[in-house]
Amino acid sequence: MSEYQYYGFLAIDRPLTSDEQEQLRSLSTRARITATSFTNEYQWGNFRGDSRRMVEQYYDAHLYLTNWGTHQVILRLPKGQLPLRALEPYCFDEYVEAWTTKTHLVLDLRSEDESGDWDEGAEDSLGAIAGVRAELAAGDHRALYLAWLSAIGAWAFQEDDEEAYRAAVEPPVPAGLDRLTAPQRALADFLRVDADLLAVAAEASPPAPAPPKRPGKKKLAPLIAALPEKEKDGLLLRLALGDEPQLGAELVRRLRGEPSAVTVSGQRSVAELLDAAHARVTERRQRAERVRVEARAMKLTALAAEEGAIWHEVENHVARKQAARYDSAVALLVVLRDACDHVGRGLEFRQRVAALREQYRHLPGLLRRLDDRALLG
Repeated sequence: MSEYQYYGFLAIDRPLTSDEQEQLRSLSTRARITATSFTNEYQWGNFRGDSRRMVEQYYDAHLYLTNWGTHQVILRLPKGQLPLRALEPYCFDEYVEAWTTKTHLVLDLRSEDESGDWDEGAEDSLGAIAGVRAELAAGDHRALYLAWLSAIGAWAFQEDDEEAYRAAVEPPVPAGLDRLTAPQRALADFLRVDADLLAVAAEASPPAPAPPKRPGKKKLAPLIAALPEKEKDGLLLRLALGDEPQLGAELVRRLRGEPSAVTVSGQRSVAELLDAAHARVTERRQRAERVRVEARAMKLTALAAEEGAIWHEVENHVARKQAARYDSAVALLVVLRDACDHVGRGLEFRQRVAALREQYRHLPGLLRRLDDRALLG
């Protein structure tokens, strides 16, 4: 398969009518279209539709995937749930874009990695990622920061501009980056957010606050009564339209005067984040190397303690005078050489190998194998 493209769309807030489904059928005769979804795959050719326009008009979530490294998610929220100004600090070139229509806010997130491995099962990610919409509407901006992290990771991979990295400062850092929700984890995986970069970013993220208890009728009634008449009418109209599942949670936050998002001001430059992530990678590799060296040392020490038994096995192999047995004997000697060198008995080992060579000087197959592995050197 030389080319593969996957298109997936979900209608979450409102199912599509039969007429709308028929309109979409004109874009693809092979697509699987229902009242709540549209999916299609291409091994050749291209989709005739415009994904952005389809989200603007019909769908609440879209996932696009190719085998040349493109991962894209587009999400749509009712316009009143998330102001565009809240997204703007997280926008980054073509990787994180946001705009509004008359009725909705649209968020386009993209990751490109031509050298990346194919992600099996990524087509099934949209259902999990779509949960990010409700979290954004509830004031949780972690998904936005994750998309920005993905973008700067791609930027660092494509360009080496230290001055630009130092000039660019991170956006507001949301709380709880060290404990992502399931939808946020799915989004981070799909956008290929680097785990070390995320860990570094989370160091400046305050703990996520515990969800507040929903107030009862006695507390809500006077708060609602105090709302201006115009604001009440607007809220009732939005409720009657039924396009905003999160409207209740938004109303409670407003009544209680809670902030729409818990964040701290971004103070670190992109260079600082990238350098700190690189330091984590280096430290982890060094730690792994130390563990490997220590494990090998323990193994060699244990082998050196078995030197007598290993020599006995070597001599049994050689005595059989068979090529396969010579191979086994020399393989044991190579391991034993490293073990003896490790414990400081390398000279004695080589003297014994020399004696073995002299004893079996009439066996050219064995001698050749000993010389090939430089067991006397």
